[in-house]
Amino acid sequence: MYPKTAQLIKEKMREGVFPGAVFHFIEDQKTETHVLGNAQIEPVPIAMQEAFLFDVASLTKVVCTTTIMLKLKEAGRFSWDQTLHELLPEFQDETITLRHLLTHTSDIQTYIPNRDQLNAEELRAAYLTLQSGENIGIRVQYTDAGTILLGFLIENYYQKDLIEVFKDEVLQPLGMTDSLFLPQPPYDQIVPTQKLTDGTVLKGMTHDPKARVLAAHAGNAGLFTNMKDLGKFAKMYLNLGRVNDMIYLQDETIRELFEDQTPSKKGNRSIGWDLKSSPFDQTLLLFHTGYTGTFLMLDVVKQSAFIFLSNRVHPLDRRSHYVAQRDKILACYLAERAEIYQK
Repeated sequence: MYPKTAQLIKEKMREGVFPGAVFHFIEDQKTETHVLGNAQIEPVPIAMQEAFLFDVASLTKVVCTTTIMLKLKEAGRFSWDQTLHELLPEFQDETITLRHLLTHTSDIQTYIPNRDQLNAEELRAAYLTLQSGENIGIRVQYTDAGTILLGFLIENYYQKDLIEVFKDEVLQPLGMTDSLFLPQPPYDQIVPTQKLTDGTVLKGMTHDPKARVLAAHAGNAGLFTNMKDLGKFAKMYLNLGRVNDMIYLQDETIRELFEDQTPSKKGNRSIGWDLKSSPFDQTLLLFHTGYTGTFLMLDVVKQSAFIFLSNRVHPLDRRSHYVAQRDKILACYLAERAEIYQK
């Protein structure tokens, strides 16, 4: 379907950018999945399989946290420009709005002393004291803090652990039956991530250290999922919120995501999503990445999607090198799209 992009991904794997990958193209009603390389190379090699579960890191933000926020907004529980303090009085800053958090424009000052020594309760308490900076509403600065705080808001509304909300309100209705949080042994179907300094290879344990501590209460990371389930999530978007005969999200909700939702309207961020511009026709595409080597790109107008899952942090994290190569893959994909649509 996208032979140049598929070939480039294979070349990047051979260059050692990632040990293995599963990637998926959707174009109108056609789909194509590729499975490459190894899911694991330490302590022993294991070949990649399409059904394996990946720790998708920050894709949790758009699949779960953003989705819940969109559903609550549809239900009239709040407006994007309400402050978090008004809805969650425990949060001390009185200026940061939901829009700020969801578009990464809160300029929230995220330094927490001794963060890695705190337990879940202490870490939650620390996040509730964070304050905005002087560039609130002006500067886009990507941070995990926004979805962590929104996770606390969601828990307060539903009065149950965040991952239970995600299961009941996202995974179950969308039929994402393979997806889960806090996996239990055995971890045979899970792709490992990073090798820690003590020699431990993370497998079945959340890679993000904050989400690992917050566990059932983390809104920024922690989802383990596979291509089958992410394909279902993507199809819901491409179908403008419909899942079979069910209206899961209103089509207007989906359409509004393809607009710049930052306060300045110039930040190239939507509610929860990054906005990428298609070089062919300037169509806006929804885009999000996961630190572990994952990304998702959606185009509702063209009914197309590109889902990419890799284990690029296994066994070592070479982030800057990976990001440069990932951006080459994305550029190749967008250029190949342009060629297809110009024919």
